[in-house]
Amino acid sequence: MSNESRTEVQRVEGTLSGGPEQTRPGPVYMPSVDIFETDGTITVLADMPGVKADQLEIDLRENVLTLTGRVATAPTGETDVLREYDAGTFFRKFTLAETIDQTRIDAKLADGVLRLELPKVERAKPRQITVRSG
Repeated sequence: MSNESRTEVQRVEGTLSGGPEQTRPGPVYMPSVDIFETDGTITVLADMPGVKADQLEIDLRENVLTLTGRVATAPTGETDVLREYDAGTFFRKFTLAETIDQTRIDAKLADGVLRLELPKVERAKPRQITVRSG
C-alpha cells in the first residue's frame, strides 16, 4: 500500500494497550486485518471467528470506524478438546481520511471474515473550460 493510502485508513494507536474499558466479562481480542487498495476502493478484511452478523456492530462517528464483535459461549452438550480463545469481544478502531465516501461503505460477514468496502470519493474530473468573449 502506498504512503498516501496508509493515511486514508489508519489504526487508532493505543486502542488495546491496556485493553478498552468494558462492562462485559471476558477477554478482548484485536482482530487481524488485511487492507487492499484499488483506484476506487479500499478493502479491509478482518478475521472475527465465531462472530455472527447479529453479534457485530460497526460504528462510524467523526471519521472513526469501530468494529465490535461478540463471541458467544460454545454450544452446550459439547466438550472442549482444545480452546484457543474463549467467549469475549473483538474490538478494533480505524481513522478514515476524508478521501473515503462514508455514505457508501459496505460490510459483509462470511465464514468468520468481515469484508468492508470503503469507496473513495470521486474527485473532480479534469475538463476544458471554454472562454467566452465580452
